[in-house]
Amino acid sequence: MTDKEKQEQLARARANWEENLRKTLQKNPEPKEFKLDDGTPVEPLYDLFSLPGFDEMEMLGLPGEYPFTRGIQPNMYRGRLWTMRQYAGFGTAEETNARFRYLLEQGQTGLSVAFDLPTQIGYDSDHPLARGEVGKVGVAIDSLADMELLMDRIPLDRVSTSMTINAPAAVLLAMYMAVAEKQGVSPEKLNGTIQNDILKEYVARGTYIFPPRESMRLVVDVFAYAGEHLPAWNTISISGYHIREAGSTAVQEVAFTLANAIAYVEAALAAGLAVDQFGPRLSFFFNAHLNFFEEIAKFRAARRIWARLMKDRFGARNPRSMMLRFHTQTAGCTLTAQQPDVNIMRVAFQALSAALGGTQSLHTNSKDEALALPSEHAVLLALRTQQVIGFEIGVTDTVDPLGGSYFVESLTNQIEAKVLDYIRRIDTMGGAVAAIEEGFMQREIQESAYRYQKEIEAGERVVVGVNRFTGGADQPMDLLKVDPAVGERQLNRLKAVRLNRDQRKVAEALQQLRKGALSRDNLMPYLLEAVKAYATLGEICGIFREIFGEYQQQITL
Repeated sequence: MTDKEKQEQLARARANWEENLRKTLQKNPEPKEFKLDDGTPVEPLYDLFSLPGFDEMEMLGLPGEYPFTRGIQPNMYRGRLWTMRQYAGFGTAEETNARFRYLLEQGQTGLSVAFDLPTQIGYDSDHPLARGEVGKVGVAIDSLADMELLMDRIPLDRVSTSMTINAPAAVLLAMYMAVAEKQGVSPEKLNGTIQNDILKEYVARGTYIFPPRESMRLVVDVFAYAGEHLPAWNTISISGYHIREAGSTAVQEVAFTLANAIAYVEAALAAGLAVDQFGPRLSFFFNAHLNFFEEIAKFRAARRIWARLMKDRFGARNPRSMMLRFHTQTAGCTLTAQQPDVNIMRVAFQALSAALGGTQSLHTNSKDEALALPSEHAVLLALRTQQVIGFEIGVTDTVDPLGGSYFVESLTNQIEAKVLDYIRRIDTMGGAVAAIEEGFMQREIQESAYRYQKEIEAGERVVVGVNRFTGGADQPMDLLKVDPAVGERQLNRLKAVRLNRDQRKVAEALQQLRKGALSRDNLMPYLLEAVKAYATLGEICGIFREIFGEYQQQITL
């Protein structure tokens, strides 16, 4: 039988099946509408006819090769598992350091630092706006003295560290480099990531300080400095995670993340950097949400789109510049305070989608995070979830095990097409910064979030334990409680730092930083000198506030 005859036979069989399906649905209508988060219908069957004109080499290629749809390494997890990097931070630097060392002892393979809100928005712990927030949702870092305690007894030449910090990212990176220098670790041996993605703060998260265009200068300064001095450091983690947490669809998450990434590349090129100078150190951060197959397809589509953007739009020649390397965190917004043990299952399946989608590192949320910062027991269970996926169930034994699935490939193509449509729309607005200033991305996310919540409240979208299957009493949980005295202890340390430092050196370093900010100089050398003199985060960001101004978001609805 020829290929044409086989296709004709398949077409006849498919037509007969569709007629049988129609008759079945007349007798027994389906109980609900099957769709993706953005409303795209999910068909009852995917087969060869779902992929018309599908070119395997063009759309998939091979693992480790352009366009990297099937993964960025030829053998993926057969060579090395993803980095197991649990996001952690609370209270003082000593308390968080103890949690870090506990997790490393339990098999975690990288650190991920959560900073408290005052640190995230560039205020010292004794600022009036910091009152009641010190150490609550992350660790308080006011000066190099805190960073020294945070990384005490952690070998920075052997442990990879990710820091979730944005507006003052360059300052925290300078502190980390200064600690490494005190440990005798040279900059070229430092491995890790600074989030440094300020654009998504205006879109979805809100911990911005300076206006977008001034903030972009700080981002590009990190690109340039790290390209010369920190060859193994990821200079940015361009984040879709927070865009999804704010209520976006999977398509919007990828589209807005890549639009922001385009803006960073364009800003770096405008500053005179070569794309293959900084491109290999760009990294990404995505959310693993609830729709299992949609999430897998999302990760694969994002890799393919980014490879083509970097090659065709920006002229990258180094394959590493075209590789979309990403960290994944399971979806905090899907965790429920009701029946929190059910969160264990949600997180496990979300983590599995990240592994099947080819992530490079992973954080699994803890079951109690809808109620409090995670307890030691809960965070250990979350880490063990990753370890079971990585070592016990066989999904890491072969590369891209769902590659070639009619359903997954169809979803990958659909997501790619919709993402590219969004990117074209944003391009016509003048790029991501202009789209943010117009409030376009913000409005799109708000509308998606509103629609999603309406579906939950109407019962159209089932949330186990919330709007269905609500029976059964929740078991009491041993929740983590941050010591109320943490603020007082932090204020005492900050006071001691200010009292014992060389005030002349601090004043000189801050004056030089001011001059640098008023010039076109790269600010990283000035920041290094300031943090080494024990200038505080608030003092440094205060200078930038004076010169750059503060951003006040205005959205026209």
